[in-house]
Amino acid sequence: MPDKIIEVKELVKEYKTLRAVDGLSFDVFDQEIVGLLGPNGSGKSTTINCILSLLKYSSGEIRIFGKEMKPDAYDIKSKIGVIFQDVAVFDELSVYDNINYFCGLYIRDKKQRQECIEDAIKLCGLDDYRKFRPKQLSGGLLRRLNIACGIAHKPKLIFLDEPTVAVDPQSRNSILEGIKKLREDGATIVYTTHYMEEVEQICDRIIIIDKGKILAVGTSDELKLLAKTEEKITIEAAGIPQTLVDKINGMKYVSGAEYDGQRLVISYSSAGDNLTRIIDEMKDNGIRCSRIYSERPTLNEVFLELTGKELKD
Repeated sequence: MPDKIIEVKELVKEYKTLRAVDGLSFDVFDQEIVGLLGPNGSGKSTTINCILSLLKYSSGEIRIFGKEMKPDAYDIKSKIGVIFQDVAVFDELSVYDNINYFCGLYIRDKKQRQECIEDAIKLCGLDDYRKFRPKQLSGGLLRRLNIACGIAHKPKLIFLDEPTVAVDPQSRNSILEGIKKLREDGATIVYTTHYMEEVEQICDRIIIIDKGKILAVGTSDELKLLAKTEEKITIEAAGIPQTLVDKINGMKYVSGAEYDGQRLVISYSSAGDNLTRIIDEMKDNGIRCSRIYSERPTLNEVFLELTGKELKD
């Protein structure tokens, strides 16, 4: 069993009229990438700030690397890297000097620090930009610089908050590959994002919270088992009569069938030979289909089922 890097037990954070975190308990294990997900206002940021001792919590227990986390636990904090969503670098310093500054907060030895800086530059793909200043960088490069500054001292535990917001696909791919490399090099990572495809791509486990409570914990595949819909079949065809749509709606295990004149989407609540049944039904009714395909529920659909589809503040 891997070591527990983070232990959170019955964490509560109360404000005057609000319980922002309501009895959270979870563990994060060595060299895991854990996705901490939730809608806006769910308590994610409050939870992370409590873990980092940036906020005083009302009750509960937090241990990191087996030790109690406190505001003055500098030995623990020196092993942590935090990359917040808002980019925090110095505009007057070059890429190299920014990384050097933040790394120097933890590593005094000049030779060791230089090696760490070069590793961070390589990992984040910044070698061609080391003399550039932040205002000369694209949004994607700026985010990669932000990450380099937060991980240059080689922390064992890294918190990444929305690191790919508003970046192009190439930069996003580079950032995600860099995160996986950090894990391979021994880091444990807590990752927050609203991009579910990223979570499926890199996270070993996922914690979904809302209103300060944990709704679900598990791998992507485990969470998908929580979905009410087990399979979704889409048929692209014109001229499907409403009588056939109604007949399909009444079939066993069908939880819903909707047709917009071009696409018929059928949701099933149980696994089975659903695709074959639908193909036979289309043939029997003389429907010519341009395309038929089957999909399992996505993590995004599970997330919306658990947290609701209404807009959050």
